[in-house]
Amino acid sequence: MDLAKQALSAEEQAGSAGDKAGAEDLDDEANAKATSYFDRERAELNRIKKSGGVVNLKPYTFKSGAVYKGEWENNMRHGFGTQTWSDGSVYAGQWKENAAVGAGRFTHSDGDIYIGQWANNMASGMGSYYHKGATTYRGEWQQDLQGGYGVETWAEGAKYQGYFKGGQKDGPGCYNWVDGSEYQGAWVNNVINGPGAYIASDGRIFKGQWQDAVIHGIGRYTWPGGRTYEGSYQTDVKHGFGIFSWPDGRKYEGYWANGKQSGEGKYTSKEGVTKTAIWENGHRVKDLD
Repeated sequence: MDLAKQALSAEEQAGSAGDKAGAEDLDDEANAKATSYFDRERAELNRIKKSGGVVNLKPYTFKSGAVYKGEWENNMRHGFGTQTWSDGSVYAGQWKENAAVGAGRFTHSDGDIYIGQWANNMASGMGSYYHKGATTYRGEWQQDLQGGYGVETWAEGAKYQGYFKGGQKDGPGCYNWVDGSEYQGAWVNNVINGPGAYIASDGRIFKGQWQDAVIHGIGRYTWPGGRTYEGSYQTDVKHGFGIFSWPDGRKYEGYWANGKQSGEGKYTSKEGVTKTAIWENGHRVKDLD
C-alpha cells in the first residue's frame, strides 16, 4: 500500500471513529431528556453491557452526572444498588439486568417519596407514595400509576379508600370529608358517577344515582326531623315524578320541575284529606277534584 493510500485509510478510520462518537453523544443527549429517570442513561448502559468498565460496589459516574453504587452482574446493574441523579433524586433498592425490579425506594428532588415494589423501572405492586406536606397513598400500583385497591389521605384529614384505575379513583370507594360527611359508592375517572350514598355531617342522607358529582336520576333523600323525598332528580334538583313526605303526615305525590311542584299532583293533608290539583312553581293553581 502506498503512502497516499495509507493516509486515506487513516483519515477514513478517524472519520468512522468520529462518526461513532458523535452518534453516541446524540444518543446520550436524547436519553438525558427522557421523562423517566431510568431511561436517561440507557445508551451508556448498553455500551457498558458490551464493553464493561465497571467494578462491583465501586461508584460509577455516568456522562449525565448520575452516580451508581452497588452490585453489577454481566456488566449490568443487578442486585442491590443506589443511583443518584444530578438533581438529587435517588433510587435505592433492587435491580435486575439494569432495571429496577423488586423492592425499592425512590426519593424525588422535591421531597416526594415512593417506597414499594417495582417492575421494569415502574412502580408495580404494593407501595406507598408520600407527597411532601400534601397527600399519602398506600395501596396497589400498575405501571407507575395507582391501580387496584388503595387508601389516599390528605394532610387536612380527608380520606378516600377504594379502587383506582390509571391513577384515578375508579370503581367502588368511600370518601370522608374533614367535617365528617361521607360518600360511599361508584366513581369513574376521579368523579362520583353511578349509584352511591351521601351521608352529611348534619344528618342529611341521599341514596341513589349520581352523575358528574351531582345527584342525577332516581334516589331517596332524607332530612333530620323526618322529611323524605323519593323520586327523580335532574342536575341536583327534584325534577320528574316524586313523593315528598312530612313527619306530620302531609304528602305530595306528583310531578316536579326545577325543584318545585309542577304539573299534576296529589296532596294529602295532615288530617288525611287528599286532593288532586295542577301545580305551578310550587303553588297549587287548580283543583281537579
